[in-house]
Amino acid sequence: MNVKILVVEDSKTDMMLIKNMLYDYHLLFAYDGIEAMQVVERCPEIDIMILDLNMPRMDGFEVLQALKQNETYQNMTTLILTNYDETENEIRGLELGAVDYIRKPLNMGSLRKRIEVHLSLRRAHQSIAMQNAVLEERVLLRTRELEITRDVTIHALVGLLEARNIESSNHVKRTQWMIKILCEYLKTQNAYAEILNHDYITEIFQTAPLHDIGKVGIPDKILLKPGMLDLEEFEIMKKHTLYGVEALTHELDPDHTASFLKTAIDIVGTHHERYDGTGYPYGLIAEEIPLCGRLMSIIDVYDALTSERVYKTAVDHEQALKIIQNERGRQFDPNITDAFMEVENEIRKIKYKFIQTVR
Repeated sequence: MNVKILVVEDSKTDMMLIKNMLYDYHLLFAYDGIEAMQVVERCPEIDIMILDLNMPRMDGFEVLQALKQNETYQNMTTLILTNYDETENEIRGLELGAVDYIRKPLNMGSLRKRIEVHLSLRRAHQSIAMQNAVLEERVLLRTRELEITRDVTIHALVGLLEARNIESSNHVKRTQWMIKILCEYLKTQNAYAEILNHDYITEIFQTAPLHDIGKVGIPDKILLKPGMLDLEEFEIMKKHTLYGVEALTHELDPDHTASFLKTAIDIVGTHHERYDGTGYPYGLIAEEIPLCGRLMSIIDVYDALTSERVYKTAVDHEQALKIIQNERGRQFDPNITDAFMEVENEIRKIKYKFIQTVR
């Protein structure tokens, strides 16, 4: 048989009995705990250890403790050998990780039956472990497929904006990387450390490009107007936030919405809200506005200020900072404004990296 059994017993008589009882198994032998650990180190694939508790140099309890402390050996099936009057030793051995006990004097039928039962359990555990590994691999593959589908969908939606000359790909890249820098800085602050975990920052980074997706529903005569919008036109323009939310929530089950979609909906729907409650479309105030919406707001405004549009020229970096600072507590969250000022140099580098003139 391929099954390997290590017999650890200082009694040569008992050792000989076990050898005769288990003659058809691959047996390894050790006469004390020290020898047992040496055998285990040389042959970690041992299936079952039959371990006497009362031995010189290193007893069975010490062996169990050593096995328990080493992850390599924690799954080894250990059966302890006890005498009929050693109930306390049996309990202590089981507490230290042994799965069963065999009492002396040894009985061949009992010993072989216990070996068969525990080998069957090991095979069952190994089979379950293999099935779990296959399932995990399938889950990872399916998750990756969903991530690819998500990314392709986001790029396709953003492509609609670029196709209509509503936004450039550079605007999308700039705001995406700027918001990541701001998130990573805020993550170091106690107030944001829990909410801005790795997964949430990743979701914000991935869905930030969708913030103006609703503009595909706005007529070109308003979107591309070379001058300022009048009040009626501005009211129509404001609807782009709602159009975007409607596009993302169409036939969506609110009780089974992916986390990244919820983040996308928050960014799309609230990045024009103002901290003082005078923004649109919902008139949310302060922390009623989702964190991702407050973050997107300041990033979007900065990039808009420092970029040329059909209706305005760009301002320089320093002037944009002054405008943003003046809106602290009014348009923008005060804490996020302060954080933005702390990373403004990194923000400016992103502006340069993606080819936009900053005067």
